[in-house]
Amino acid sequence: MRSRLGAGGVLLQIAFRNLFASKARTLIVGGIILVGAMLVVVGSSLLDTIDRGMRGSVQGSLAGQLQVYSARSKDDLALYGNMTGESQLDPIEDFAKLKGALERVPNVKAVVPMGIDQAMISGGNEVDLALERLRADVRAREGGDRSAALEARYQAHKAHVRRMTALLRDELAQAQAIASEELLQERAGERADLARAASDAFWSSFDRAPLDNLEFLENRIAPQSLSNGFLFIRYAGTDLGAYSKAFDRMRIVEGTAVPPGRRGILLGKLYAEDWLKLKAARRLDRIREARTERHRRIADDEELQRWVKENQGQTREILLQLDPLQAAEATARLQRALATPEPDLQKLLVKLFTTDDANFDRHHAIFYHQLAPLLRLYSVKVGDTITIKAASKTGYMSSVNVKVYGFVEWRGLEKSTAAGMMSLMDLVSWRELYGYMTAERAAEIRALKQGVAARDVPREEAEAALFGGGPGGRAETTRSTPIEVPALSDVAARRQAAEAASTRVYDQREIDHGVALNAALVLHDPARVRETQREVKAALAAAGLDMKVVDWQQAAGLLGQFVSLARIILYTAVFFIFSVALVIINNAMVMATLQRVKELGTLRAIGAQRRFVLWMLLLETTAVGVAFGAVGAALGAVAVWGIRLAGGIAATNDQLYFFYAGPSLVPSLGTASLGVALAIVLVVSVASGLYPALIAARVTPLDAMMSDE
Repeated sequence: MRSRLGAGGVLLQIAFRNLFASKARTLIVGGIILVGAMLVVVGSSLLDTIDRGMRGSVQGSLAGQLQVYSARSKDDLALYGNMTGESQLDPIEDFAKLKGALERVPNVKAVVPMGIDQAMISGGNEVDLALERLRADVRAREGGDRSAALEARYQAHKAHVRRMTALLRDELAQAQAIASEELLQERAGERADLARAASDAFWSSFDRAPLDNLEFLENRIAPQSLSNGFLFIRYAGTDLGAYSKAFDRMRIVEGTAVPPGRRGILLGKLYAEDWLKLKAARRLDRIREARTERHRRIADDEELQRWVKENQGQTREILLQLDPLQAAEATARLQRALATPEPDLQKLLVKLFTTDDANFDRHHAIFYHQLAPLLRLYSVKVGDTITIKAASKTGYMSSVNVKVYGFVEWRGLEKSTAAGMMSLMDLVSWRELYGYMTAERAAEIRALKQGVAARDVPREEAEAALFGGGPGGRAETTRSTPIEVPALSDVAARRQAAEAASTRVYDQREIDHGVALNAALVLHDPARVRETQREVKAALAAAGLDMKVVDWQQAAGLLGQFVSLARIILYTAVFFIFSVALVIINNAMVMATLQRVKELGTLRAIGAQRRFVLWMLLLETTAVGVAFGAVGAALGAVAVWGIRLAGGIAATNDQLYFFYAGPSLVPSLGTASLGVALAIVLVVSVASGLYPALIAARVTPLDAMMSDE
């Protein structure tokens, strides 16, 4: 034992003496290893943190830990879209059967039905909204209401519409100054309509035939205001009650949850901010965020300067909203706040939106404190009923009316477009929108069959039933029922039926028994996802359900592969760095071995075994690798902690916000990163020193004597 310890001590002493004797070689080799180890620690820590952030983003917003969808689907499930657009999935015909099979798997906590797609919503425009308010007043007056409050409101709404027509006429007149003769001729009818709508004669005679005049305004004037047409909306149709319990990242920031069993929609807060908010207000918000969160300056930033100019030139949306009384109030408020006697509201708005780094905060506060209370900041607000249109599964356009109960966002993803743009609709409305059978639609079909005396006919008898030629070659005739135009009472009845459907409460059985496109599985223990995936497949096979089961990463599509791709890039870079290190260390050690032939031969002459020489050389390279690798790993740990102390790496765009699951990436140092770095260093050190050590072990005393010659 003592001899062994003595030999080991001598081995270490000789190895470290040789290291310090050739400092240049040691520093070059060690420097490469140090950089590689530092890269592994920092890169792995960042990627591990991004992985945890993305895992939380995807699992906490849409995916759960597992996703199930029909194996007959032509495309793979991509919750956040793919390169070719939306995934085309075959429907799960009876979600209740799928749910029953999956709930028997021990680790499955919740099974949430989903159908994710895009649709269009129609918010109308400011002229439409003003005309709608005026029409309600006209109906109330014709119904006998002659109260002073209604009369005052009616006159105010009428004055507002008149002001709108004057603004539209002025805009068209400005456009005529640069228009060609051909275009002027094409729009002659529009000019005539606007001239009539803005004239004193039209408004003095408005009360004689208000409904006829409203029809003229709605059909000929409102279409000339092109603001707020159709907007695309991305949403998930789901069991809202089950979703809110399974995905705890969701929170309602305004309004309330959709009552259990009722139809309704929760709009994404970020979607409302970007697409439903008054454009001037949204641009002010973006400028403020850029200045406060990203420290950008209007004076140096072309994008911020462009937003300022757009606000200055696009005041029309605000002017159209204000009726004469509101316009007068807005003028007075801006005159006081901006300390100017300017009487023209448009010029006051231009002055308000003329911002720079010195006055921006003050003008931003003036807008929200003085002007915003007079405006409708969002084209859709909580409590409104919106019409959603989409192409059904059979190709025709269908629509549903749903009430907006609130705005939602996902904790940590408040500014991520990948998650924040998502809205949530009840499952029954989703089925109706895409043409899948609902209880109301089935009842309507039964009523239609009874109304026309329709009957089911086997396929082989269809031709005979339609064109005659029954048994014996004789055509059978039946008494036909004439097709009648539905009476107004029938139309009213259908409208009442639609309203009843919107207020009806659906029980859980009705929600479950129907179509879904995919289902999210939330697990009791997410760490057992692979084991549970196998159990889910077995349960589906036992129930006779042909389904695909994928994890959250695969279900997320390209976004889910980001971390894997980044990790491949990192370790590819590390591989090249250490490959270079291996070659350099190997060459350096070979050259050093050839220069030490006399020394090695002398050691052999005084009794050193080949094994002693071999271990001595391996110990030298390993010592360099471990020493500098440890220093590199320590520096990497210091860099990670430095990033944490500095507040992390800021998310400079929406994609990074999603990957970081928040406004910044705050990495944490894991023992795995340190272990991987040191393991790689050890392997490279031993591999690079093995060949030179074998060469050194073959040196004989005779080689040492010949080297002197």
